[in-house]
Amino acid sequence: MSTLEDRLERAQRVSVGEAAAQGAARFVKAAEEEKLVDVAFARVDSPFGELLIASTRKGVVQLSLHGYDQNETLEDLAHKVSPRIFEAPGRLDEVRRELDEYFAGKRKSFDLPLDWQLSHGFALRVLKATARIPYGRVSSYREMAEKAGNVRATRAAGNALGGNAIPIIVPCHRVLRTGGGLGGYGGGLPMKEALLKMEGAIL
Repeated sequence: MSTLEDRLERAQRVSVGEAAAQGAARFVKAAEEEKLVDVAFARVDSPFGELLIASTRKGVVQLSLHGYDQNETLEDLAHKVSPRIFEAPGRLDEVRRELDEYFAGKRKSFDLPLDWQLSHGFALRVLKATARIPYGRVSSYREMAEKAGNVRATRAAGNALGGNAIPIIVPCHRVLRTGGGLGGYGGGLPMKEALLKMEGAIL
């Protein structure tokens, strides 16, 4: 059988979908080799629905919770970070592994580099303080404002946490209202409560 005939026979055994997926994988691999992928993203299943995670070469830059418009998230990343954004799950294997371990109750802290470029100033200081709240513990908006340098900026601290681009990994779910009320959460209060119960922070 000639080489051409052999190729045609193999091609008949590959569906259009498989061929497209293989072509896309080759394209992304070539783009990565040429260092043209500034933002890699992947979709991850979780007990709370599908998450979208994105990473630059510096680290995780975005984690979008279930219920958010993923296309809008990607468009926002393309505008704020780089238009050179590709779906490249292989680049995010370690992030997905640590998230899986966390949801399974086997991980109490994340060992992932973070890219903080979507936050600035006071909000960035609030989020960095939030990242240091230990597993199984909670803090308050007032305490986060104080650690960020302005104890009276409680509302601004709440806004910073509401705009957290990397929830779960930067555990804004561990910040409660003064007095113990749950406060708000981008993934919804049932998710916040479930995360805190999973961590043993509340009964």
